[in-house]
Amino acid sequence: MKALPYRRNVAAFILNKKGEIFIALRHDLAKDGIWAFPQGGIDKNETPQEALKRELLEEIGTSNIEILEEYPEWLSYDFPSNIIGNPLKRKYKGQSQKWFAVRFLGKDSDIDLNTHNEKEFNEWKWISFSELAKINTGFKHDLYQKIAEYFHKYM
Repeated sequence: MKALPYRRNVAAFILNKKGEIFIALRHDLAKDGIWAFPQGGIDKNETPQEALKRELLEEIGTSNIEILEEYPEWLSYDFPSNIIGNPLKRKYKGQSQKWFAVRFLGKDSDIDLNTHNEKEFNEWKWISFSELAKINTGFKHDLYQKIAEYFHKYM
């Protein structure tokens, strides 16, 4: 049996002008109280920066951001075996992500979670660095802590 590949993906560590972190309650995991950062696949012939802006527009209704820094490596994770019904799981063993620290330049009222036909998030909020460790981010907890620590200098 052929080993499944990783899906190429981008992810955004979004900071507001106060240095708070954007996090949102995942629509598909809301019953479990799982919060996440915006992320999504990179389309064919699309750069990671282009994918980042497209994904933000689709998932949170705005791409009014300034890219502060790109994480120097691609970070990969495997999908846990308990993810049932995830269509990606049948084609990919996990995701390989390019992370970006970005500064949100708009107003909170610019954020709209209902702009895309496939809703990603039910609600969102700004949190502090210390609050991130207490938020239920499921199997991505360690990855999110690593990213937050790396991009902490922008807070």
